[in-house]
Amino acid sequence: MAKPDPAKRPAICVFCGSSFGNNPRFRDAARQVGSDIAGLGFSLVFGGGGLGLMGDVAAAALAGGAEAQGIIPAFLKDLEGVVSAEEKLIVTPHIQERKALMLDMSDAFVVLPGGLGTFDEFFEVATEAQLGVHKKPIIVVNVDGYFNALDSMLHSIIAAGFAKPMVLELYHLADGPDAALKLLEGLLKP
Repeated sequence: MAKPDPAKRPAICVFCGSSFGNNPRFRDAARQVGSDIAGLGFSLVFGGGGLGLMGDVAAAALAGGAEAQGIIPAFLKDLEGVVSAEEKLIVTPHIQERKALMLDMSDAFVVLPGGLGTFDEFFEVATEAQLGVHKKPIIVVNVDGYFNALDSMLHSIIAAGFAKPMVLELYHLADGPDAALKLLEGLLKP
């Protein structure tokens, strides 16, 4: 796995829904995360589509002057569209290649509300961190308690003997986008 180049801007991978969900604060958080990534001088790596929270994060990052690298499997390209012509886009044959590229191209991960794909991506990077594949920060943005159940479940698997307590050190649960971006800045800026 390639080491991050200290001369380049840190690349933040955002995992989130390709829909908006039913809470307007999810959208507000997505836009703020995208805008703050740009404001901190970071670049964005994301799922490549223009729909939902994913599209809002990318549009806000691009509007703030950040570079945005989309990575999308071919079968989703026509379904999800692109954010803008400014977006760089890599089209992969399968979702597994997409996730591998996202992991490789990113210096940190931010997880916003989303569905099964978002949880799949979170567990992929958390599992790889547990196995020592990477030591990149994983920040879960807990908008209005959306990820309380995830945090409880991870505590439960430890209590049931299926994981060690160090699993809780693999991610940071941040109470909203302000806390998440402050944490991200502290972890990535010297």
